[in-house]
Amino acid sequence: MDDIRPAYEEHGVTGFYQQFGSSYRNPHETILQSLLKRVSLEWKLELSHVLDLACGSGEATLVLQELGGGVSGIDPYTGQAFFERTGLHAEPFSFDDIANGVLEGRNYSLIVCSFALHLVELSKLPMLMFQLAQITDTLLVLTPHKRPQIKPIWGWSLEQEMLEDRVRARLYRTLGDTA
Repeated sequence: MDDIRPAYEEHGVTGFYQQFGSSYRNPHETILQSLLKRVSLEWKLELSHVLDLACGSGEATLVLQELGGGVSGIDPYTGQAFFERTGLHAEPFSFDDIANGVLEGRNYSLIVCSFALHLVELSKLPMLMFQLAQITDTLLVLTPHKRPQIKPIWGWSLEQEMLEDRVRARLYRTLGDTA
């Protein structure tokens, strides 16, 4: 499925992943992986304890592992697809769960979220971003859109951006103590 938008329109985003999550593959995987390799090396990302947020079938995890990263995944819908490709179990938390503090007390060197944050309702994004700022200082967002626009008032500053074949990589750093 080269363009996933018609499926989102037919089933809704949640409905699509509930129905097809176990066999999901990102149609832009090659671009995503190429861009992730570039930014990881050029921006010297700390990969010791990475959270692959909305991990899909492990497209980002596979690259991060290849680069020597220690990775864990979270996705409420694609756990089977993630396990089949990576051999790892994804925790089944949703963006709402995270916004409600389910990851409190954890600490990651980096959170990578590819092709997912633009799907979060704008009204829910501030609390999600606040909670992510409690568990990492560094967030890498890969998106096929200009969305989401993560605002400094939510605790994040855009540090770098790279574009490859219409896919954006944006590196954010926390603005300091958000607690």
